[in-house]
Amino acid sequence: MRYVWINDRMLVSSFKPTRDMELAQAVFHKKEAQAQEGSSAAAEYRAAANAERAKTERLKALRLAKEAAEREAAVNAPSTAAKPKTATKKKR
Repeated sequence: MRYVWINDRMLVSSFKPTRDMELAQAVFHKKEAQAQEGSSAAAEYRAAANAERAKTERLKALRLAKEAAEREAAVNAPSTAAKPKTATKKKR
């Protein structure tokens, strides 16, 4: 029989052998560590996704500004459409 303190007040007896209790405790700690690692991995994933979104927004803004400048330059540029040349005959 094993005695365990719960909440520093209640004494409970357990009929589980010490080895089983230690094994259960090891499994519990392993699962607790995995949960902690999972939450930190999720936080890293969210941070990377946010950084990628910010980079995409910045690049899109730059692209749109460049396209707008090119359109404005095309509108303000003097017309360079070539007039059709009339055919001239060569003298022999």
